[in-house]
Amino acid sequence: MSVDNIIRKIPKIDLHCHLAGSLSAQTVIALAAKNDVALPTTNPDEFYRFTDFYDFLARLEVIGRCMVTRDDFARVSYEALVGGYRKGNLRYAEFFFSPNYHYPHGVRYETMLDGFVDGLRAAKEEFGIVGRLIPAINRELGAEVALAMVGDVLAHPREEVIGLGMDCAEFKGPPELFRDAYALARSAGLRCTAHACEDNQTLAQAPPRNVEICLDILGCDRIDHGYNLLADPALTCRCRESGVPFTVCSHTCVPQRMEKRAASLKAMYDEGLFLVPCTDDPPMFGTDIGTTYVTMARVLSLSVKEIAAMSLRTIEAAWLSKEEKAAMKRDFQVEIESLIKK
Repeated sequence: MSVDNIIRKIPKIDLHCHLAGSLSAQTVIALAAKNDVALPTTNPDEFYRFTDFYDFLARLEVIGRCMVTRDDFARVSYEALVGGYRKGNLRYAEFFFSPNYHYPHGVRYETMLDGFVDGLRAAKEEFGIVGRLIPAINRELGAEVALAMVGDVLAHPREEVIGLGMDCAEFKGPPELFRDAYALARSAGLRCTAHACEDNQTLAQAPPRNVEICLDILGCDRIDHGYNLLADPALTCRCRESGVPFTVCSHTCVPQRMEKRAASLKAMYDEGLFLVPCTDDPPMFGTDIGTTYVTMARVLSLSVKEIAAMSLRTIEAAWLSKEEKAAMKRDFQVEIESLIKK
């Protein structure tokens, strides 16, 4: 078995994957046809080609329009979880979903939520893999919209919904604007994370201070992305010493930016930050959880044993109980030992 194949077979978790960005182009096209949604192109080979970060965000909104019924949402979460399992031995995932992609098209929160839950439960029943949900604030829509969305989340609790996230362009919604929405989520026992310091935005648009605000004001216990943090050595040191997990992604929306992303990942690793390899929007970026780990091994010059150790450590960043983490780690260790012996 090749090194790459061994890495793909290592059991993994994914803590940063957007359900709206998890659909294959074929699934988007099928749902669009079913729900009479016009697409920019119906050529699956062209659908996920972007000119820049903002073109990518616009495409996500188009995809959001294609999901209408409870069954549509169930299909999406089921395929995301099972696809990760088949392509990279994914065992556990915490998926983001963005209610505000769907509200404008008449979809109620309960419809999307129950559909996503249906898909996750079906995947668990068939394959024994587990998925959880993180509703995400669209920061571009402002604080009032965010607060209303969190209100919907709290009004319709499900055991699968475990936290709150935030995404979209940082400079259009600085994190401090969302203090109240995050406080409300925390008061209900939800865990918190947020996208911050993405390197497909400039340092002025996504500065290190955003990480500090997410930690100190929003109460986040992990950060999604975080690459621009490196511009602030003192804050980088703080995050290293306190063990803040960064859910980093090996692939990005524009292929020309892959070299920059690789350099960011290498610098973060060399600084000793806690990196959790994740997929972000896997088919949109031409990746999956197995490819992500193979890419991380190459970019960071890691051996199979080092990649296996990285996968084991990621469990610490999951929003699971101590008992669940311990059981998952034991199961992973047994499987990893068997793989490496081969």
